[in-house]
Amino acid sequence: MNQKQILAAVEAMLFACGDPIGADKLAQAVQLPQSTVETALEALHTRYQREDSGLCLLHLNTRWQLATKTQWADCVRRVLDSRRAVPLGPAAMETLTVIAYNQPVSRAFIEQVRGVDSSSSVSGLLEKGLIEEAGRLDLPGRPVSFRTTDTFLRVFGLSSLADLPPVHSDAPADDPTESEG
Repeated sequence: MNQKQILAAVEAMLFACGDPIGADKLAQAVQLPQSTVETALEALHTRYQREDSGLCLLHLNTRWQLATKTQWADCVRRVLDSRRAVPLGPAAMETLTVIAYNQPVSRAFIEQVRGVDSSSSVSGLLEKGLIEEAGRLDLPGRPVSFRTTDTFLRVFGLSSLADLPPVHSDAPADDPTESEG
């Protein structure tokens, strides 16, 4: 297979897959070394950055996904005639934040942090594909744990969880208990 054929094969697999996929799986499918596929992915990433392309190649942690450029989102949405997604409410955002910063976590942990029942928020986040089950924790009752998904990364414009903003800011807070003298 020559370089153009490798690019075309990788591009076709990304398009057909739709979901994020690792270079290792792509390499297995075309029966080539992973480094060859990674070179092709970088070339496609560069190609899609051109102004005359409506597509982009997202790099999400260790996986890649073919997507449309955000500037064409309105056109794509209109042509697909899709209904607008309901924005996340405060309870869902709180729940998602607890999961994102502490994953994997059980529903009991989420409820302990938030101080309220979070069943509805967890169910809604699962439906939207922003979180997923991450197995069972080694605790009494073996509770299900949850983690964020690649959809979460894409929706919030993150490449990895390392891109999450810090929980605490570095700026010192004013302490109202201190008095000036």
